[in-house]
Amino acid sequence: MDIKTVPPAGGDGQDCLRGLALAALAATAWRDKLAGVRAITDAAALDCGRTFTPPPGLPGRPPLPELVAPSQVPQRSMATQEGRAALLHALAHIEFNAVNLALDIMWRFAGMPEAFYRDWLRVAREEAHHFDLLRRRLEALGHAYGDFPAHNGLWEMAERTQDDLLARLALVPRTLEARGLDASPMIRNKLAGAADKESAAIVDIILADEIGHVAIGNFWYKRLCGQAGKDPVACYAELARRHGAPRLRGPFNLEARRAAGFDDAELAALQEG
Repeated sequence: MDIKTVPPAGGDGQDCLRGLALAALAATAWRDKLAGVRAITDAAALDCGRTFTPPPGLPGRPPLPELVAPSQVPQRSMATQEGRAALLHALAHIEFNAVNLALDIMWRFAGMPEAFYRDWLRVAREEAHHFDLLRRRLEALGHAYGDFPAHNGLWEMAERTQDDLLARLALVPRTLEARGLDASPMIRNKLAGAADKESAAIVDIILADEIGHVAIGNFWYKRLCGQAGKDPVACYAELARRHGAPRLRGPFNLEARRAAGFDDAELAALQEG
């Protein structure tokens, strides 16, 4: 991947952590995107106040998988290898989107403390690792990323919140990605019940890391709420209404959500619906 082809305003960005994130986000092939994430080293200069001019067509993505409405993604039986591959493909697509989301928040929102961007760099690296684990497992099952249709719900919410960091934090890591904390135990048990121990072990790795990712979203959301004098629970409800966030339904993984930084008031509001 030639990251020079995605020049941010004010320079080519090759020495800038956030410019490198934008370059990786623009990469279309998954191999190039993972290479772009690896290229963002801890030694890269970090200008927290720099603004960038993005290229058209973000995020970069391969021509496959075909993107369809969520209702058009077929359900398949876990009793078949094809069905397990379809489930792993759906998880891989979520992780691919999660890589893009972490890269996007790094370049898009200027003026945050250095720790903010380094937190999301850690997330991008771990999401890339998750995607690669799932991609390799798909390959072992005779499939590749792109073989099954997928939906684009995660990125659609990123587009709705592209001008509002508080909304982005509230509705992507704390809402859509936190749903993975609730779903992972059931998915893991389905795979284990189908005697697919290798795939179940990958889901265990992802859940452990995702608790940390949601915790990062919680930390920065609550910090911004505190700076603005907003109550986190009331602010969340207002942002969810404004941006059309999906209504969350149980069962909820309360243990994982607590570990990710949701407090009792937030969990009570979640359960009240």
